[in-house]
Amino acid sequence: MVDAIQQLGQSNVPQLDSNIYCLSVIGQVEGHLVMPSQNKTTKYEHVIPQIVAAEQNDQIEGVMVILNTVGGDVEAGLAIAEMIASMSKPTVSLVLGGGHSIGVPIAVSADASFIAETATMTIHPVRLTGLVVGVPQTFEYMEKMQERVIRFVANHSNITDEQFRELMFRTGELARDIGTNVIGKDAVKYGLIDQVGGLGVALRELNRRIDQNRQGGIVQ
Repeated sequence: MVDAIQQLGQSNVPQLDSNIYCLSVIGQVEGHLVMPSQNKTTKYEHVIPQIVAAEQNDQIEGVMVILNTVGGDVEAGLAIAEMIASMSKPTVSLVLGGGHSIGVPIAVSADASFIAETATMTIHPVRLTGLVVGVPQTFEYMEKMQERVIRFVANHSNITDEQFRELMFRTGELARDIGTNVIGKDAVKYGLIDQVGGLGVALRELNRRIDQNRQGGIVQ
């Protein structure tokens, strides 16, 4: 009980045998560099085995991805997004609070994506932190990484790469140089996210896709 209180803030947790696996991407996506201990992070070396286990487990029929992230390591975020996108089981994502920066590719990697009405997504150019060598090769590396992000988002959502690029580089709306903020309905309007909705709607869609999958039908 003491462990439960320390880990979860309550004495007991409702136990439920579920055919849905909940994967949460919370805080900062931690990649090759270890974040300070006070940072809330999602470590990609923890997430990837979870995705593999969910794919292999016959009792798991669908995956719900919950996002409230500020972004983080670009390559780690893309690795998570590629893993989710390549799953054979139905996947649904739900953006709560925020799905910023590299959280955008993770959000669109699922078969269907939802965003809470008050949630936001920040789209901005790829940046490097720490020591940056000021040579043309560094710029080319960043540009290629940026193209990988743009191509992935365009391929897994209804936004065009031109529209996404325009949001990424829209200088008039850059808020303190953090990027363009897209809120709830606007994310749907731009084609980034499929639908505005919360947990209930997202679960209904995932269960619908699971039922379709059981029948061997084509999921629309």
